[in-house]
Amino acid sequence: MIKADFHVHTNFCDGKNTPEEMVQAAISLGMTSLGFSVHSYTEFDQSYCIKKEKVAAYIEEINRLKEKYSSKIRILCGIERDLYAETPEGCFDYTIGSLHYVKKNGVYYTVDESADRLRKAIDEAWQGSAVDFAKDYFAEASRLGETSPDIIGHLDLITKFDEIEPIFDITNPAYVAAAKKAVDALLPLGVPFEINTGAISRGYRKTPYPAPFLLAYILEKGGKVILSGDVHAASGLLCHFEEAEALARSLGAEAFETL
Repeated sequence: MIKADFHVHTNFCDGKNTPEEMVQAAISLGMTSLGFSVHSYTEFDQSYCIKKEKVAAYIEEINRLKEKYSSKIRILCGIERDLYAETPEGCFDYTIGSLHYVKKNGVYYTVDESADRLRKAIDEAWQGSAVDFAKDYFAEASRLGETSPDIIGHLDLITKFDEIEPIFDITNPAYVAAAKKAVDALLPLGVPFEINTGAISRGYRKTPYPAPFLLAYILEKGGKVILSGDVHAASGLLCHFEEAEALARSLGAEAFETL
C-alpha cells in the first residue's frame, strides 16, 4: 500500500488540524512522505485559502517540522494553486494546479461548495445547462499549465456531489469530449494526475476523482497518476488509498508517481 500523500491541508487554510498534528498522525500510520499543500490566496474568495500575511509563517512552520521529524518522515512544503489564485510568494517544494471556480461575465462561480450553490450557478449563468457549464469548466481546466503544476488536482471536481445529488450526466458525449479534451491539453506537461480520495473521506462520494472513464483515458494516453487524499483532517490520512490503487490498477495503471 502506498504510504505517501502530497495533498494535505491544515488550519493554515481550511483544514482542521495543525501541521504538527498531521505529521504525528502520519508517523503513527507509518507514512513515508507527507506533503503540505495550502490553498493559495484568492482575493475574491478568502473563505478557504491562506491569508497573505500567513504565508511566511506557513513556510517557516513546515520547514521547522521538516527538521524536527527528519529521522521519521520526509516532509515537503507545497501549495495548491487555483487557476484564479494569485501567484504565491515564497519558496515551495511543489505546486498542485487545480480549479475550484468557473469565471463567467466577471463572476467567479464556485464548483465544490454545495450542490445547491452549483445548481444556482448553472441556472443563473448557463441557462440551466449542466453540460454547457461542464464544457466551460473543462476548457478552463485545460489551462492549468499556467499554474506551473507538479500535480494536476482533482480534474473533475464538478462531480463532487453527483453520487448524492446528480447534476452531471458524465455519459453525455459532449461532457465526455470536453473532459477528454482537457486531458489532451494537460498530458504534454508530463506531470501526474491525481487519483483523489478526498470526497470519500468527507462523505460525498464512494469513488475517487477522476471518474473511471476519465482515469482510463488518462492511462490509455500514457498519463501519469499519483494517489492523493486531499486531506483536511488527520483522520483522513491514507483514506481509501488501497481501494483507489486497486481501481487504478484494474484500469491499467502499472506505476504510481511520487515527489
